[in-house]
Amino acid sequence: MAVLKFLVVDDATFIRDMLKKNLRDHFPGSEIMDAPSAKKAQVLLKTNRVDLILCDWEMPEMTGEEFLRWLRAEEKYADLPFIMVTSRGERDYIVKAAQAGVSDYIGKPFTPEALVGKVTKALAKVGKKVKPHGVPDPDANSSLGVLTGGAKPAPKPAANPINDSANVLTAAKPQAPAAAKPAAKPKAKTAVRGQAMLTFASFNSQCIINDISLQQLNGAIKREQTLPAIFESVVISIVQNDGEDVARLNGYVHSLQAAENRIDAGVIKLVIRFVDDDPQKLEHLSRYIAKL
Repeated sequence: MAVLKFLVVDDATFIRDMLKKNLRDHFPGSEIMDAPSAKKAQVLLKTNRVDLILCDWEMPEMTGEEFLRWLRAEEKYADLPFIMVTSRGERDYIVKAAQAGVSDYIGKPFTPEALVGKVTKALAKVGKKVKPHGVPDPDANSSLGVLTGGAKPAPKPAANPINDSANVLTAAKPQAPAAAKPAAKPKAKTAVRGQAMLTFASFNSQCIINDISLQQLNGAIKREQTLPAIFESVVISIVQNDGEDVARLNGYVHSLQAAENRIDAGVIKLVIRFVDDDPQKLEHLSRYIAKL
């Protein structure tokens, strides 16, 4: 069988690198090209054979939908497998993609298992049956999995509320003190700049935003059975107080830290770095930050 050739199209370097790594790991020997825009992908296609395209849906200059419609209008690309990679899972987006001729779609963030499954299925539909190399255990790269070797964590005792941000995350109610104690100096409260829904490959988490810039988000999440991993990709949906979505951004977990110096800390502080270069997304984010 001829060498498989993939084309990865995404304006975010981090996403392109992650897709390429997964393809190299599970389809060894394949050739992988990448482009930061659909326009540059068109140039690559003029001189290169491609077996499958993985393409972002929301890009500047030319969107994934426009690129796909251009491909389907060209006779030689009419049946070329095209997998849409998107952080938008709304029905309208899926319907529009299907109407444009998409082969399949995968939502950001995704697991290696999901990506390999989609690629294998799309290639099989055009008669190219491939057997990918083993897909890793989905828990192998999780923070908890690395620390425990995959062992199930023991149940942790209920945590007491630590501050206003933690109360929002844990829905905890302040408890009356068991006995009168001398008045202590009040602790400084962490500023709350908003809320966001964090969508990881295997779970969602509500996040309190403590600080935000065009480069990163500093926030806090409730400690759950499943923890995100360092460098794990995530979709960040920032929400205003009235519930309206401000922006949906792609990012990765840059750091994690317990909010208290206790083994049963109930809140995790985290820093998420944004990876999007889309001017429209950054404009929405800039307006949100300006209102804070």
